[in-house]
Amino acid sequence: MYTVFLAGSIASGKSTVAAELERLGAWRVDLDQISREVLEPGTPTTYAVAEAFGQDLLDPETGELNRRLLAARAFATREDAQRLEELELPAIRARLGEVLTSSVCGAWEPACCVVEIPLLDRMVDSFDLADEIVVVNLPVAVRRERAIGRGMTAEDFDARAANQPTDEWLLSHADTVISNEGSLDDLLTQVQAWWDAHERAGWRSRCDGGVAHGA
Repeated sequence: MYTVFLAGSIASGKSTVAAELERLGAWRVDLDQISREVLEPGTPTTYAVAEAFGQDLLDPETGELNRRLLAARAFATREDAQRLEELELPAIRARLGEVLTSSVCGAWEPACCVVEIPLLDRMVDSFDLADEIVVVNLPVAVRRERAIGRGMTAEDFDARAANQPTDEWLLSHADTVISNEGSLDDLLTQVQAWWDAHERAGWRSRCDGGVAHGA
């Protein structure tokens, strides 16, 4: 199975690309969903987070984590945010590895798996799991304008963007860049061309002799 890490900053169009690849036949894995799984009731990560940020985060009956209260505490300072990442990221990386190496998604065995990654810089230690890193690129000024046009406040956009890797960092780690500066049709045409090229090449991955990212 050919594994792609798909990245892009907020409002870049990453989710649109992921949805189109899924429509074309890719198995879509959402890293946000995995991050929620590792903080489900009863997991070691959930207990570790409660130990670090307060046992009152856990519902005494269900063991469910109060994510809103956790966010308020963990993002109060940069140091606290880093402490939360140090607890979460190893579990997220381990779970992603389990998902990808199992290669199991019912009776359907896809040729390509696309992992939608919101913060690529947090996943550097997992780059060996990817055959290719694809970055959806759009200048920050355009992303900001589009996000505001969809109802996000400028302050919210700026705060979120400040917590993400820079465009320069993303581009420096990309094997393939998909530009979203044109129309939706332009974007989807690029995705289709990428898909067609890999289909013609037979989805050659590191497992069957291809070269993985960073190898």
